[in-house]
Amino acid sequence: MHDAKLSDGVVTLSPLHVDDADAHLAGEDELLVRWLNGGPGTRSGTEAYFRLCMEQWATGGPLRAFGVRVGAQAALAGTVDLRFEMAGLAPGQVNLAYGLYPAWRGQGLATRAVNLVCQYATAEGATQAVIQVDPENPGSAAVARRSGFTYARQLPDADGTRFDWYIRDIRAVGHAVSSTAAPP
Repeated sequence: MHDAKLSDGVVTLSPLHVDDADAHLAGEDELLVRWLNGGPGTRSGTEAYFRLCMEQWATGGPLRAFGVRVGAQAALAGTVDLRFEMAGLAPGQVNLAYGLYPAWRGQGLATRAVNLVCQYATAEGATQAVIQVDPENPGSAAVARRSGFTYARQLPDADGTRFDWYIRDIRAVGHAVSSTAAPP
């Protein structure tokens, strides 16, 4: 399934590959560094992470990282990932994280990507999706709410940083997504 593509006709999600590193590094800005990456990306670090993502797909690991792609050229507009195993998650829950590059923000693409990846998570057996948002990140909280998530509570992570948890029951997620496998 590591060549899966999910699309709603506007946004296409497909697994990240090492050859996405240039586009990712070019799109990285202060907001991605602050809210998602934890520090500025380097070529070696980005390539290593993308290799890990590819390995997770190949082995059926708990991480599923997708590139958010837009347009006929399938331009990389950002990323969205699922973690099926993570501290603090209850059985059936999956953690969802996303980030778009500056040129692609404000167009509803993150909401579309979140809805697509929730459909994928449901097909993989998840019943609830969780988005953990830093309380000082109103943009991410807005995407969660537009995607049907509801604020549940605030919890600290392992290092004590507090996150607002937004939760959505995904068992009834529609299946109006086309899913195709890329040729080998």
